[in-house]
Amino acid sequence: MSGKQYLSQERFNELTAELGELKTTKRIEIAQRLKTAKEYGDLSENSEYAEAREEQASVETRIAELEDLLKNAEIVTKTKGHDTVQIGSTIVVKKGGKETTYTLVGSYEADPLAGKISDESPLGRSFMGRKVGDKITVSTPAGTAAYEVMKIE
Repeated sequence: MSGKQYLSQERFNELTAELGELKTTKRIEIAQRLKTAKEYGDLSENSEYAEAREEQASVETRIAELEDLLKNAEIVTKTKGHDTVQIGSTIVVKKGGKETTYTLVGSYEADPLAGKISDESPLGRSFMGRKVGDKITVSTPAGTAAYEVMKIE
């Protein structure tokens, strides 16, 4: 993954808690399952053992992913008093007479349905550095769309 990953403090805390859970409780649970499965005998035809090994691999992959992510995380706080759009900004934009509110977040936190758009998305990239009153045309897979920045919070 490497490179800066922008996260809110809340998301950073959630991922740190998940990592702690995986490294302790989940690892112990899988080790116990492997031990129990080994007691059944022949490992070549032991589905419980195979499933536990697959889960172990999945958990270890997730641990490595989270460690890398958290190591490269930069905590972003909601910005106040800035006159340009940046990560952490909540903006109100107008498109075709309809106003929509977006919050610019890092890619790992993006949730377009909740109004959280990534700074790396076409829309997010287009808003970065803009000011109130700026008009922006964004190319998306669905075509082009015109926006106007109404407010930066």
